[in-house]
Amino acid sequence: MAEVITNVDVRRVGEAAEKILNNIGKVIVGKRDVIRLVLVALLSEGHLFIEDVPGIGKTMLAKATASSLGAAFKRVQFTPDLLPSDVTGIYYFNQKTSEFEYRPGPIMANIVLADEINRATPRTQSCLLEAMQERQVTVDIKTIPLPRPFLVIATQNPIELEGTFPLPEAQLDRFLLKLKLGYPTEDEEGMILQRFQEENPLDNLKAVVEAAELLELQKLCRKVHVSESVRSYIVNITQATRSHAGVKLGASPRASLSLYLATQSLAAIEGRHYVIPDDVKALATPVLTHRLIVKAETGLRGQTTESIVADVLSHVPVPVEEKS
Repeated sequence: MAEVITNVDVRRVGEAAEKILNNIGKVIVGKRDVIRLVLVALLSEGHLFIEDVPGIGKTMLAKATASSLGAAFKRVQFTPDLLPSDVTGIYYFNQKTSEFEYRPGPIMANIVLADEINRATPRTQSCLLEAMQERQVTVDIKTIPLPRPFLVIATQNPIELEGTFPLPEAQLDRFLLKLKLGYPTEDEEGMILQRFQEENPLDNLKAVVEAAELLELQKLCRKVHVSESVRSYIVNITQATRSHAGVKLGASPRASLSLYLATQSLAAIEGRHYVIPDDVKALATPVLTHRLIVKAETGLRGQTTESIVADVLSHVPVPVEEKS
């Protein structure tokens, strides 16, 4: 029988999550729901895909997350001339030692910001596939493990399409969540001006949870109980996306697993040792929308992947809540 998380461990996860959330909140004004989803990705060992317009804090969010964990952070500006070796690193011949040595690329960090990922060629985009799924890179013929924890935060501008290369389905499927920050409210924008008037608060941000502790919290989240009915609910939702009339390509089994793991992390953050159907509903949209390929006629009718997921959720029967 699977080990179940204790109330003490649930409190530990919840308190750590609250520390990180409040710490990031010293830099990012508002957006607590978005930051909470970042925590879900961290605790689920997943990756984030942020599609939004420039200047709303995507890079700041990534840096604040890394600083809150005392984690190594690297930013890669994706451009058409970026090569895979610029990301993964290279082996070079050291004339002093007469040996080949590995020169690490920016992928060798705990949190990697792949900025404007769709500006790189598919060849360069694909160098992240192995890293994101298997937590390792292969340079020449040698396999090198990545540091843990490991999180890729990729950004994309939804407006500029000229000179970009759409991400392939296999790449998108490796992102746990797709997020949008959105513009701040009038009050929030005023607070941003006030907060950044004299100095950047990011410069003074300290770690509140060590990266090593995050690894322990990740293991605790995997012990959160998921009842048979909730497991079936997750499977029924992903199955329904495959048979939806407006969908050309539905969610994969990896999507089911992603939704499963994400709900465990969200439940622990919320202070529960069990997952409820509302956790599944809350995460279905950020977990599934970027994995669906709609039919051409579906887009012409104005339907989006978000509306399709909402339609699926409205038709799949919700199980009776079980508190086990």
